[in-house]
Amino acid sequence: MMPIHYINFNGSVIPEDMTILNADSRAFRYGDGLFETMLWKDGDIRFLNLHMERLLDGMNMLHFEDIEHFNAYFIRMKVEELVRKNNMLGQQARVRLIVFRTGAGLYGPESNTASYILQVDRKPESLRDKKTGLIIDVYTEYKKAYSELSKIKSNNALIYVMAGLFRKKNAFDEVLILNQSGNLCEALASNIFIYYDKVLYTPALTEGCIAGVMRRVIMDIAEQEEIPVVEAEIKPEILKVADEIFCTNAVEGVQWVMGYKHKRYFNKISRIFQEKLAQWTYETDNTIE
Repeated sequence: MMPIHYINFNGSVIPEDMTILNADSRAFRYGDGLFETMLWKDGDIRFLNLHMERLLDGMNMLHFEDIEHFNAYFIRMKVEELVRKNNMLGQQARVRLIVFRTGAGLYGPESNTASYILQVDRKPESLRDKKTGLIIDVYTEYKKAYSELSKIKSNNALIYVMAGLFRKKNAFDEVLILNQSGNLCEALASNIFIYYDKVLYTPALTEGCIAGVMRRVIMDIAEQEEIPVVEAEIKPEILKVADEIFCTNAVEGVQWVMGYKHKRYFNKISRIFQEKLAQWTYETDNTIE
């Protein structure tokens, strides 16, 4: 018999198979909300302050009213409670916090208060190890529209679902998404960095990419290591001449790309970032501006 796995729904720890949403839920009907995916490791959440900063910024943009409830102390306490309940202390876990607007209503909501669901799951095995990089391709069927809302980790995720179908069908490790102008935007579950001619490039937030926590950490590390970083419009043609490509997210950290079509890449620069992250301690949060 499989052990019961628990989630937290609005402060109540309940079995994950318990029904918690109805047909009028704004999360179900409109994707009216946002989420954070975080890493629990060594008894705490990595870069929690940066996650909270991004979450509160997004909640402000979506006009939630009670955002002061979602602070670092509250999230850390609730995550630790859930980790203990699921017998995962001492393990690495992927934490997912979903925040959505409470109540019913059509496009105009009846309430601007927030409900939340908190989940913890054992961190999945990495797609590749440090010696073997990712095999990627570019997803072109649909493109991501960009606006000020594009940087939010929104519950509206159709473009990622479609890109995920393409990745699965073609057995790629990761796929890159284009924005409505045909420029590189981000990967399916990551931000992207491209090292070319001794400069590290990443799509600007104005290009529609998510404002990734690990993206920000990598840019801070690059500054410390005196590696030039440029946020830019990036044409997909750069993939044919780039020296290195790597993907970043809060759970996996840095994953280097080994190949795109017939092109193969190095991993010298990405290894620098992997080593710096391996040295990270919780005091590091206080040094990230």
